[in-house]
Amino acid sequence: MLYFVLAALILYYWWESGVYKGRARQLATAHCRALELQLLDDGMVITGIRPARNAAGRLVLRRSYRFEFASTGDRRYRGAIVLDGMQLRSIELEPYKLSDSQV
Repeated sequence: MLYFVLAALILYYWWESGVYKGRARQLATAHCRALELQLLDDGMVITGIRPARNAAGRLVLRRSYRFEFASTGDRRYRGAIVLDGMQLRSIELEPYKLSDSQV
């Protein structure tokens, strides 16, 4: 019985992680589009998870992800996104070269 409960918890965590990762990808894609950047590989790599308080003071899990983007297509740059629960906390982008259309 204990193994069944443990397996169920692992499956639930795995499924829930996919939901949050999808939300992070959605927010990063929208941010990149607004800046005329391209999110590369649709990849989100989780870099951290910890309990934290959100803006309303509620206890949530803060998840940090890393992703890569391009501005001119000749180089990859790194970005980071942090979610408090499902809410965006921050997006940071490495300094990047502007394309001619962005100038």
